[in-house]
Amino acid sequence: MSTVGYGDVSCQTVLGKMFLILFILVGLALFASSIPEIIDLIGTRSKYGGCYKNERGRRHIVVCGHITYESVSHFLKDFLHEDREDVDVEVVFLHRAEPDLEFEGLLKRQHTRVKYFQGSLMNAMDLERAKVHEADACLVLANKYCPDPDAEDAANIMRVISIKNYSDDIRVIIQLMQYHNKAYLLNIPSWDWKQGDDVICLAELKLGFIAQSCLAPGFSTMMANLFAMRSFKTSPDMAAWQNDYLQGTGCEMYTETLSPTFTGMTFSQASELCFVKLKLLLLAIEVKPEDGGDPKISINPRRSKLPTNTVGFFIAQSAEEVKRAWFYCKACHEDVKDENLIKKCKCKHLMTFRKGVRAIQLVGKTMANKTGATPATPFSAALSKPLLNIKNSVMAKEENGSKPVMNGRPTNKPADQQKNGKMEVGIADDQAKDFDFAKTEMKYDSTGMFHWTPARSIEDCILDRNQAAMTVLNGHVVVCLFADPDSPLIGLRNLVMPLRASNFHYHELKHVVIVGAVDYLRREWKTLQNLPKISVLNGSPLSRADLRAVNVNLCDMCVILSAKVPSNDDPTLADKEAILASLNIKAMTFGDIITNIESMGDSKDALNNMGDTTVKRPGPIYGTNVPMITELVNDSNVQFLDQDDDDDPDTELYLTQPFACGTAFAVSVLDSLMSTTYFNQNALTLIRSLITGGATPELEIILAEGAGLRGGYSTPDTLSHRDRCRVGQISLSDGPLATFGEGRKYQDLFVASLRNYGMLCIGLYRLRDAALTTVDATSKRYVITNPPFDFGLLPTDQVYVLLPFERKQSRFSFSETEV
Repeated sequence: MSTVGYGDVSCQTVLGKMFLILFILVGLALFASSIPEIIDLIGTRSKYGGCYKNERGRRHIVVCGHITYESVSHFLKDFLHEDREDVDVEVVFLHRAEPDLEFEGLLKRQHTRVKYFQGSLMNAMDLERAKVHEADACLVLANKYCPDPDAEDAANIMRVISIKNYSDDIRVIIQLMQYHNKAYLLNIPSWDWKQGDDVICLAELKLGFIAQSCLAPGFSTMMANLFAMRSFKTSPDMAAWQNDYLQGTGCEMYTETLSPTFTGMTFSQASELCFVKLKLLLLAIEVKPEDGGDPKISINPRRSKLPTNTVGFFIAQSAEEVKRAWFYCKACHEDVKDENLIKKCKCKHLMTFRKGVRAIQLVGKTMANKTGATPATPFSAALSKPLLNIKNSVMAKEENGSKPVMNGRPTNKPADQQKNGKMEVGIADDQAKDFDFAKTEMKYDSTGMFHWTPARSIEDCILDRNQAAMTVLNGHVVVCLFADPDSPLIGLRNLVMPLRASNFHYHELKHVVIVGAVDYLRREWKTLQNLPKISVLNGSPLSRADLRAVNVNLCDMCVILSAKVPSNDDPTLADKEAILASLNIKAMTFGDIITNIESMGDSKDALNNMGDTTVKRPGPIYGTNVPMITELVNDSNVQFLDQDDDDDPDTELYLTQPFACGTAFAVSVLDSLMSTTYFNQNALTLIRSLITGGATPELEIILAEGAGLRGGYSTPDTLSHRDRCRVGQISLSDGPLATFGEGRKYQDLFVASLRNYGMLCIGLYRLRDAALTTVDATSKRYVITNPPFDFGLLPTDQVYVLLPFERKQSRFSFSETEV
């Protein structure tokens, strides 16, 4: 109305002209008043509110949950590592808040491979913007330092429900804090581990790693370094032990199809060929059942020959090295001395084989894309029959005059009843076919994977200080636990269950003595009541009297844990109790101890639960030699554990001396498992088999009921589950392998152990001071993962080996592990 143009249309009357003037003035005023609001609307429009556009045709994954600069930087560092082959995947982050300035800087540095969108996973519109239905996978990160783990898990499970509700065929990998919350994922109809869905339970794996350190000191460090992508850089300026350790940190797990040259070989023959000729460590193979069931991972199997197209699991420095197993041809490469010259050959039968395998892989990839799964081989996230458990293989010997022993388990039955021509029904090594179930004693859980005992009250397992002092504990595990009565449960079951795996004989089980507040342990006890050989001392881990009462100087491992919630005021003080307890034990001194005591058969139940009280070895005089592993919340606090090291406060955890020696562990080392699981789901299956001691889908369904472990009858099927590998730590100072400690090479030890005993060597535990010829009270050891074939051995070395389960008597005599 106010526009008059070129004068063609204009007001003719005075009243019209006056109205138009007033209208123009009012209109300009109203428009001017709206300008700030318009500018504000334009300015507040988020630059992270667009939609994902896949312009390059690459795959992409959606990462959500706990998104911060720290969590994202750790994730990207491993996910985009240079050692990963052909990482042509874009990472899309979806979070409700805008990134801060530091986070924005990270996004700009990685702008070609990383996108960020602001939105909520609970909103279908935001899921559409991130193209979740087209994503290769969706990863949900958890806040490891949250004050309420159950609430954090509930929020992440709701995110999974929203994702699956939007796209039921997308692959989801989720981090959970607590083991018992895994059961809720089973309630999601579209959750299917066969299609690649998987859960990384931080409590389960963290405590599982620590449990393995109780059995083979330093093994947690070795495993943590294997699934993290790292590039080692040795330097002549570094100490020799640091260079040896760093070389091992560069090793990772890889999978590759074995060439037809390996067809028909036993695993031992194939592993020897890979190590000697290809300079690769073959750890396990994928076994496909004849009935067409789901394939399983078999670690160092016996008596089985490799079929065609066998997938092997290797430890190597890079994916390029592992290709030698795919290229190796006996006709062309048998005389090749340099493993780097083993390349693709032109043999007709190899070409035909490779074309066939690649065709199968392409068909599998096509089918996987149709079903929404990843191109990787479909594989169970948890084995139906896990084949390995970690163990410190110190074989206990029967002494004259002791109780009759049946399969390592004390028994009161007369010897003539044990030798009456018919085996006792229900004993561990029973091979009878006709069971009388009414007379069968339950000694294992219903899956046959763990030792089991009828539920006991915590009152029957509580020791006071005087009772503990009367019992000469030796070779046990002391758990120093800091917890308030209302602290969040940490799931102690995950620490004890690997120590109760069924491929241990009963007499080999280490006693577990928990020192802490009984009020907290009562809440945990429901999950521990069916596991044998557990005792509780109601006391303080900072009390030297309590520590002396449980003979901390005679233990095989002292574990320091904290269940207390970190303070929001100063999170760096979250480890104060653990550090104080560690320093307190190291400052203690110990005098002479009683070497053995009279039988405690008439004592209270708590004392009877301790089992054999005979001292097996003298303890250290100084607390610095007490074997110990401390769990830390903050990586930076590792600098306070060892006063004689010179680690910089900004040094990464894996480069610090306590971690290299296996005396410190932090949950942050599990961050790498998210990317490892995405690229190779089988790797997580292998790691879980090594760490948990036998967790199966069947067991998880049973535990989801909340009633704890169920007892089972010892049938041939359940007893067969005991036949799985374990880890041993062998000393080269004595025993059949002592000759290899006298200047021999690692390859000689590897070949002899594999041929003569079926044991697979995977690493060394060496004294930090190589000049020491005997174990000193202050000596420390460090981990060497997969040493080179020409690596020199020392008499003081200890060797990590994977050895098969022996049903009766071990063919190999293990020396006592010295720390």
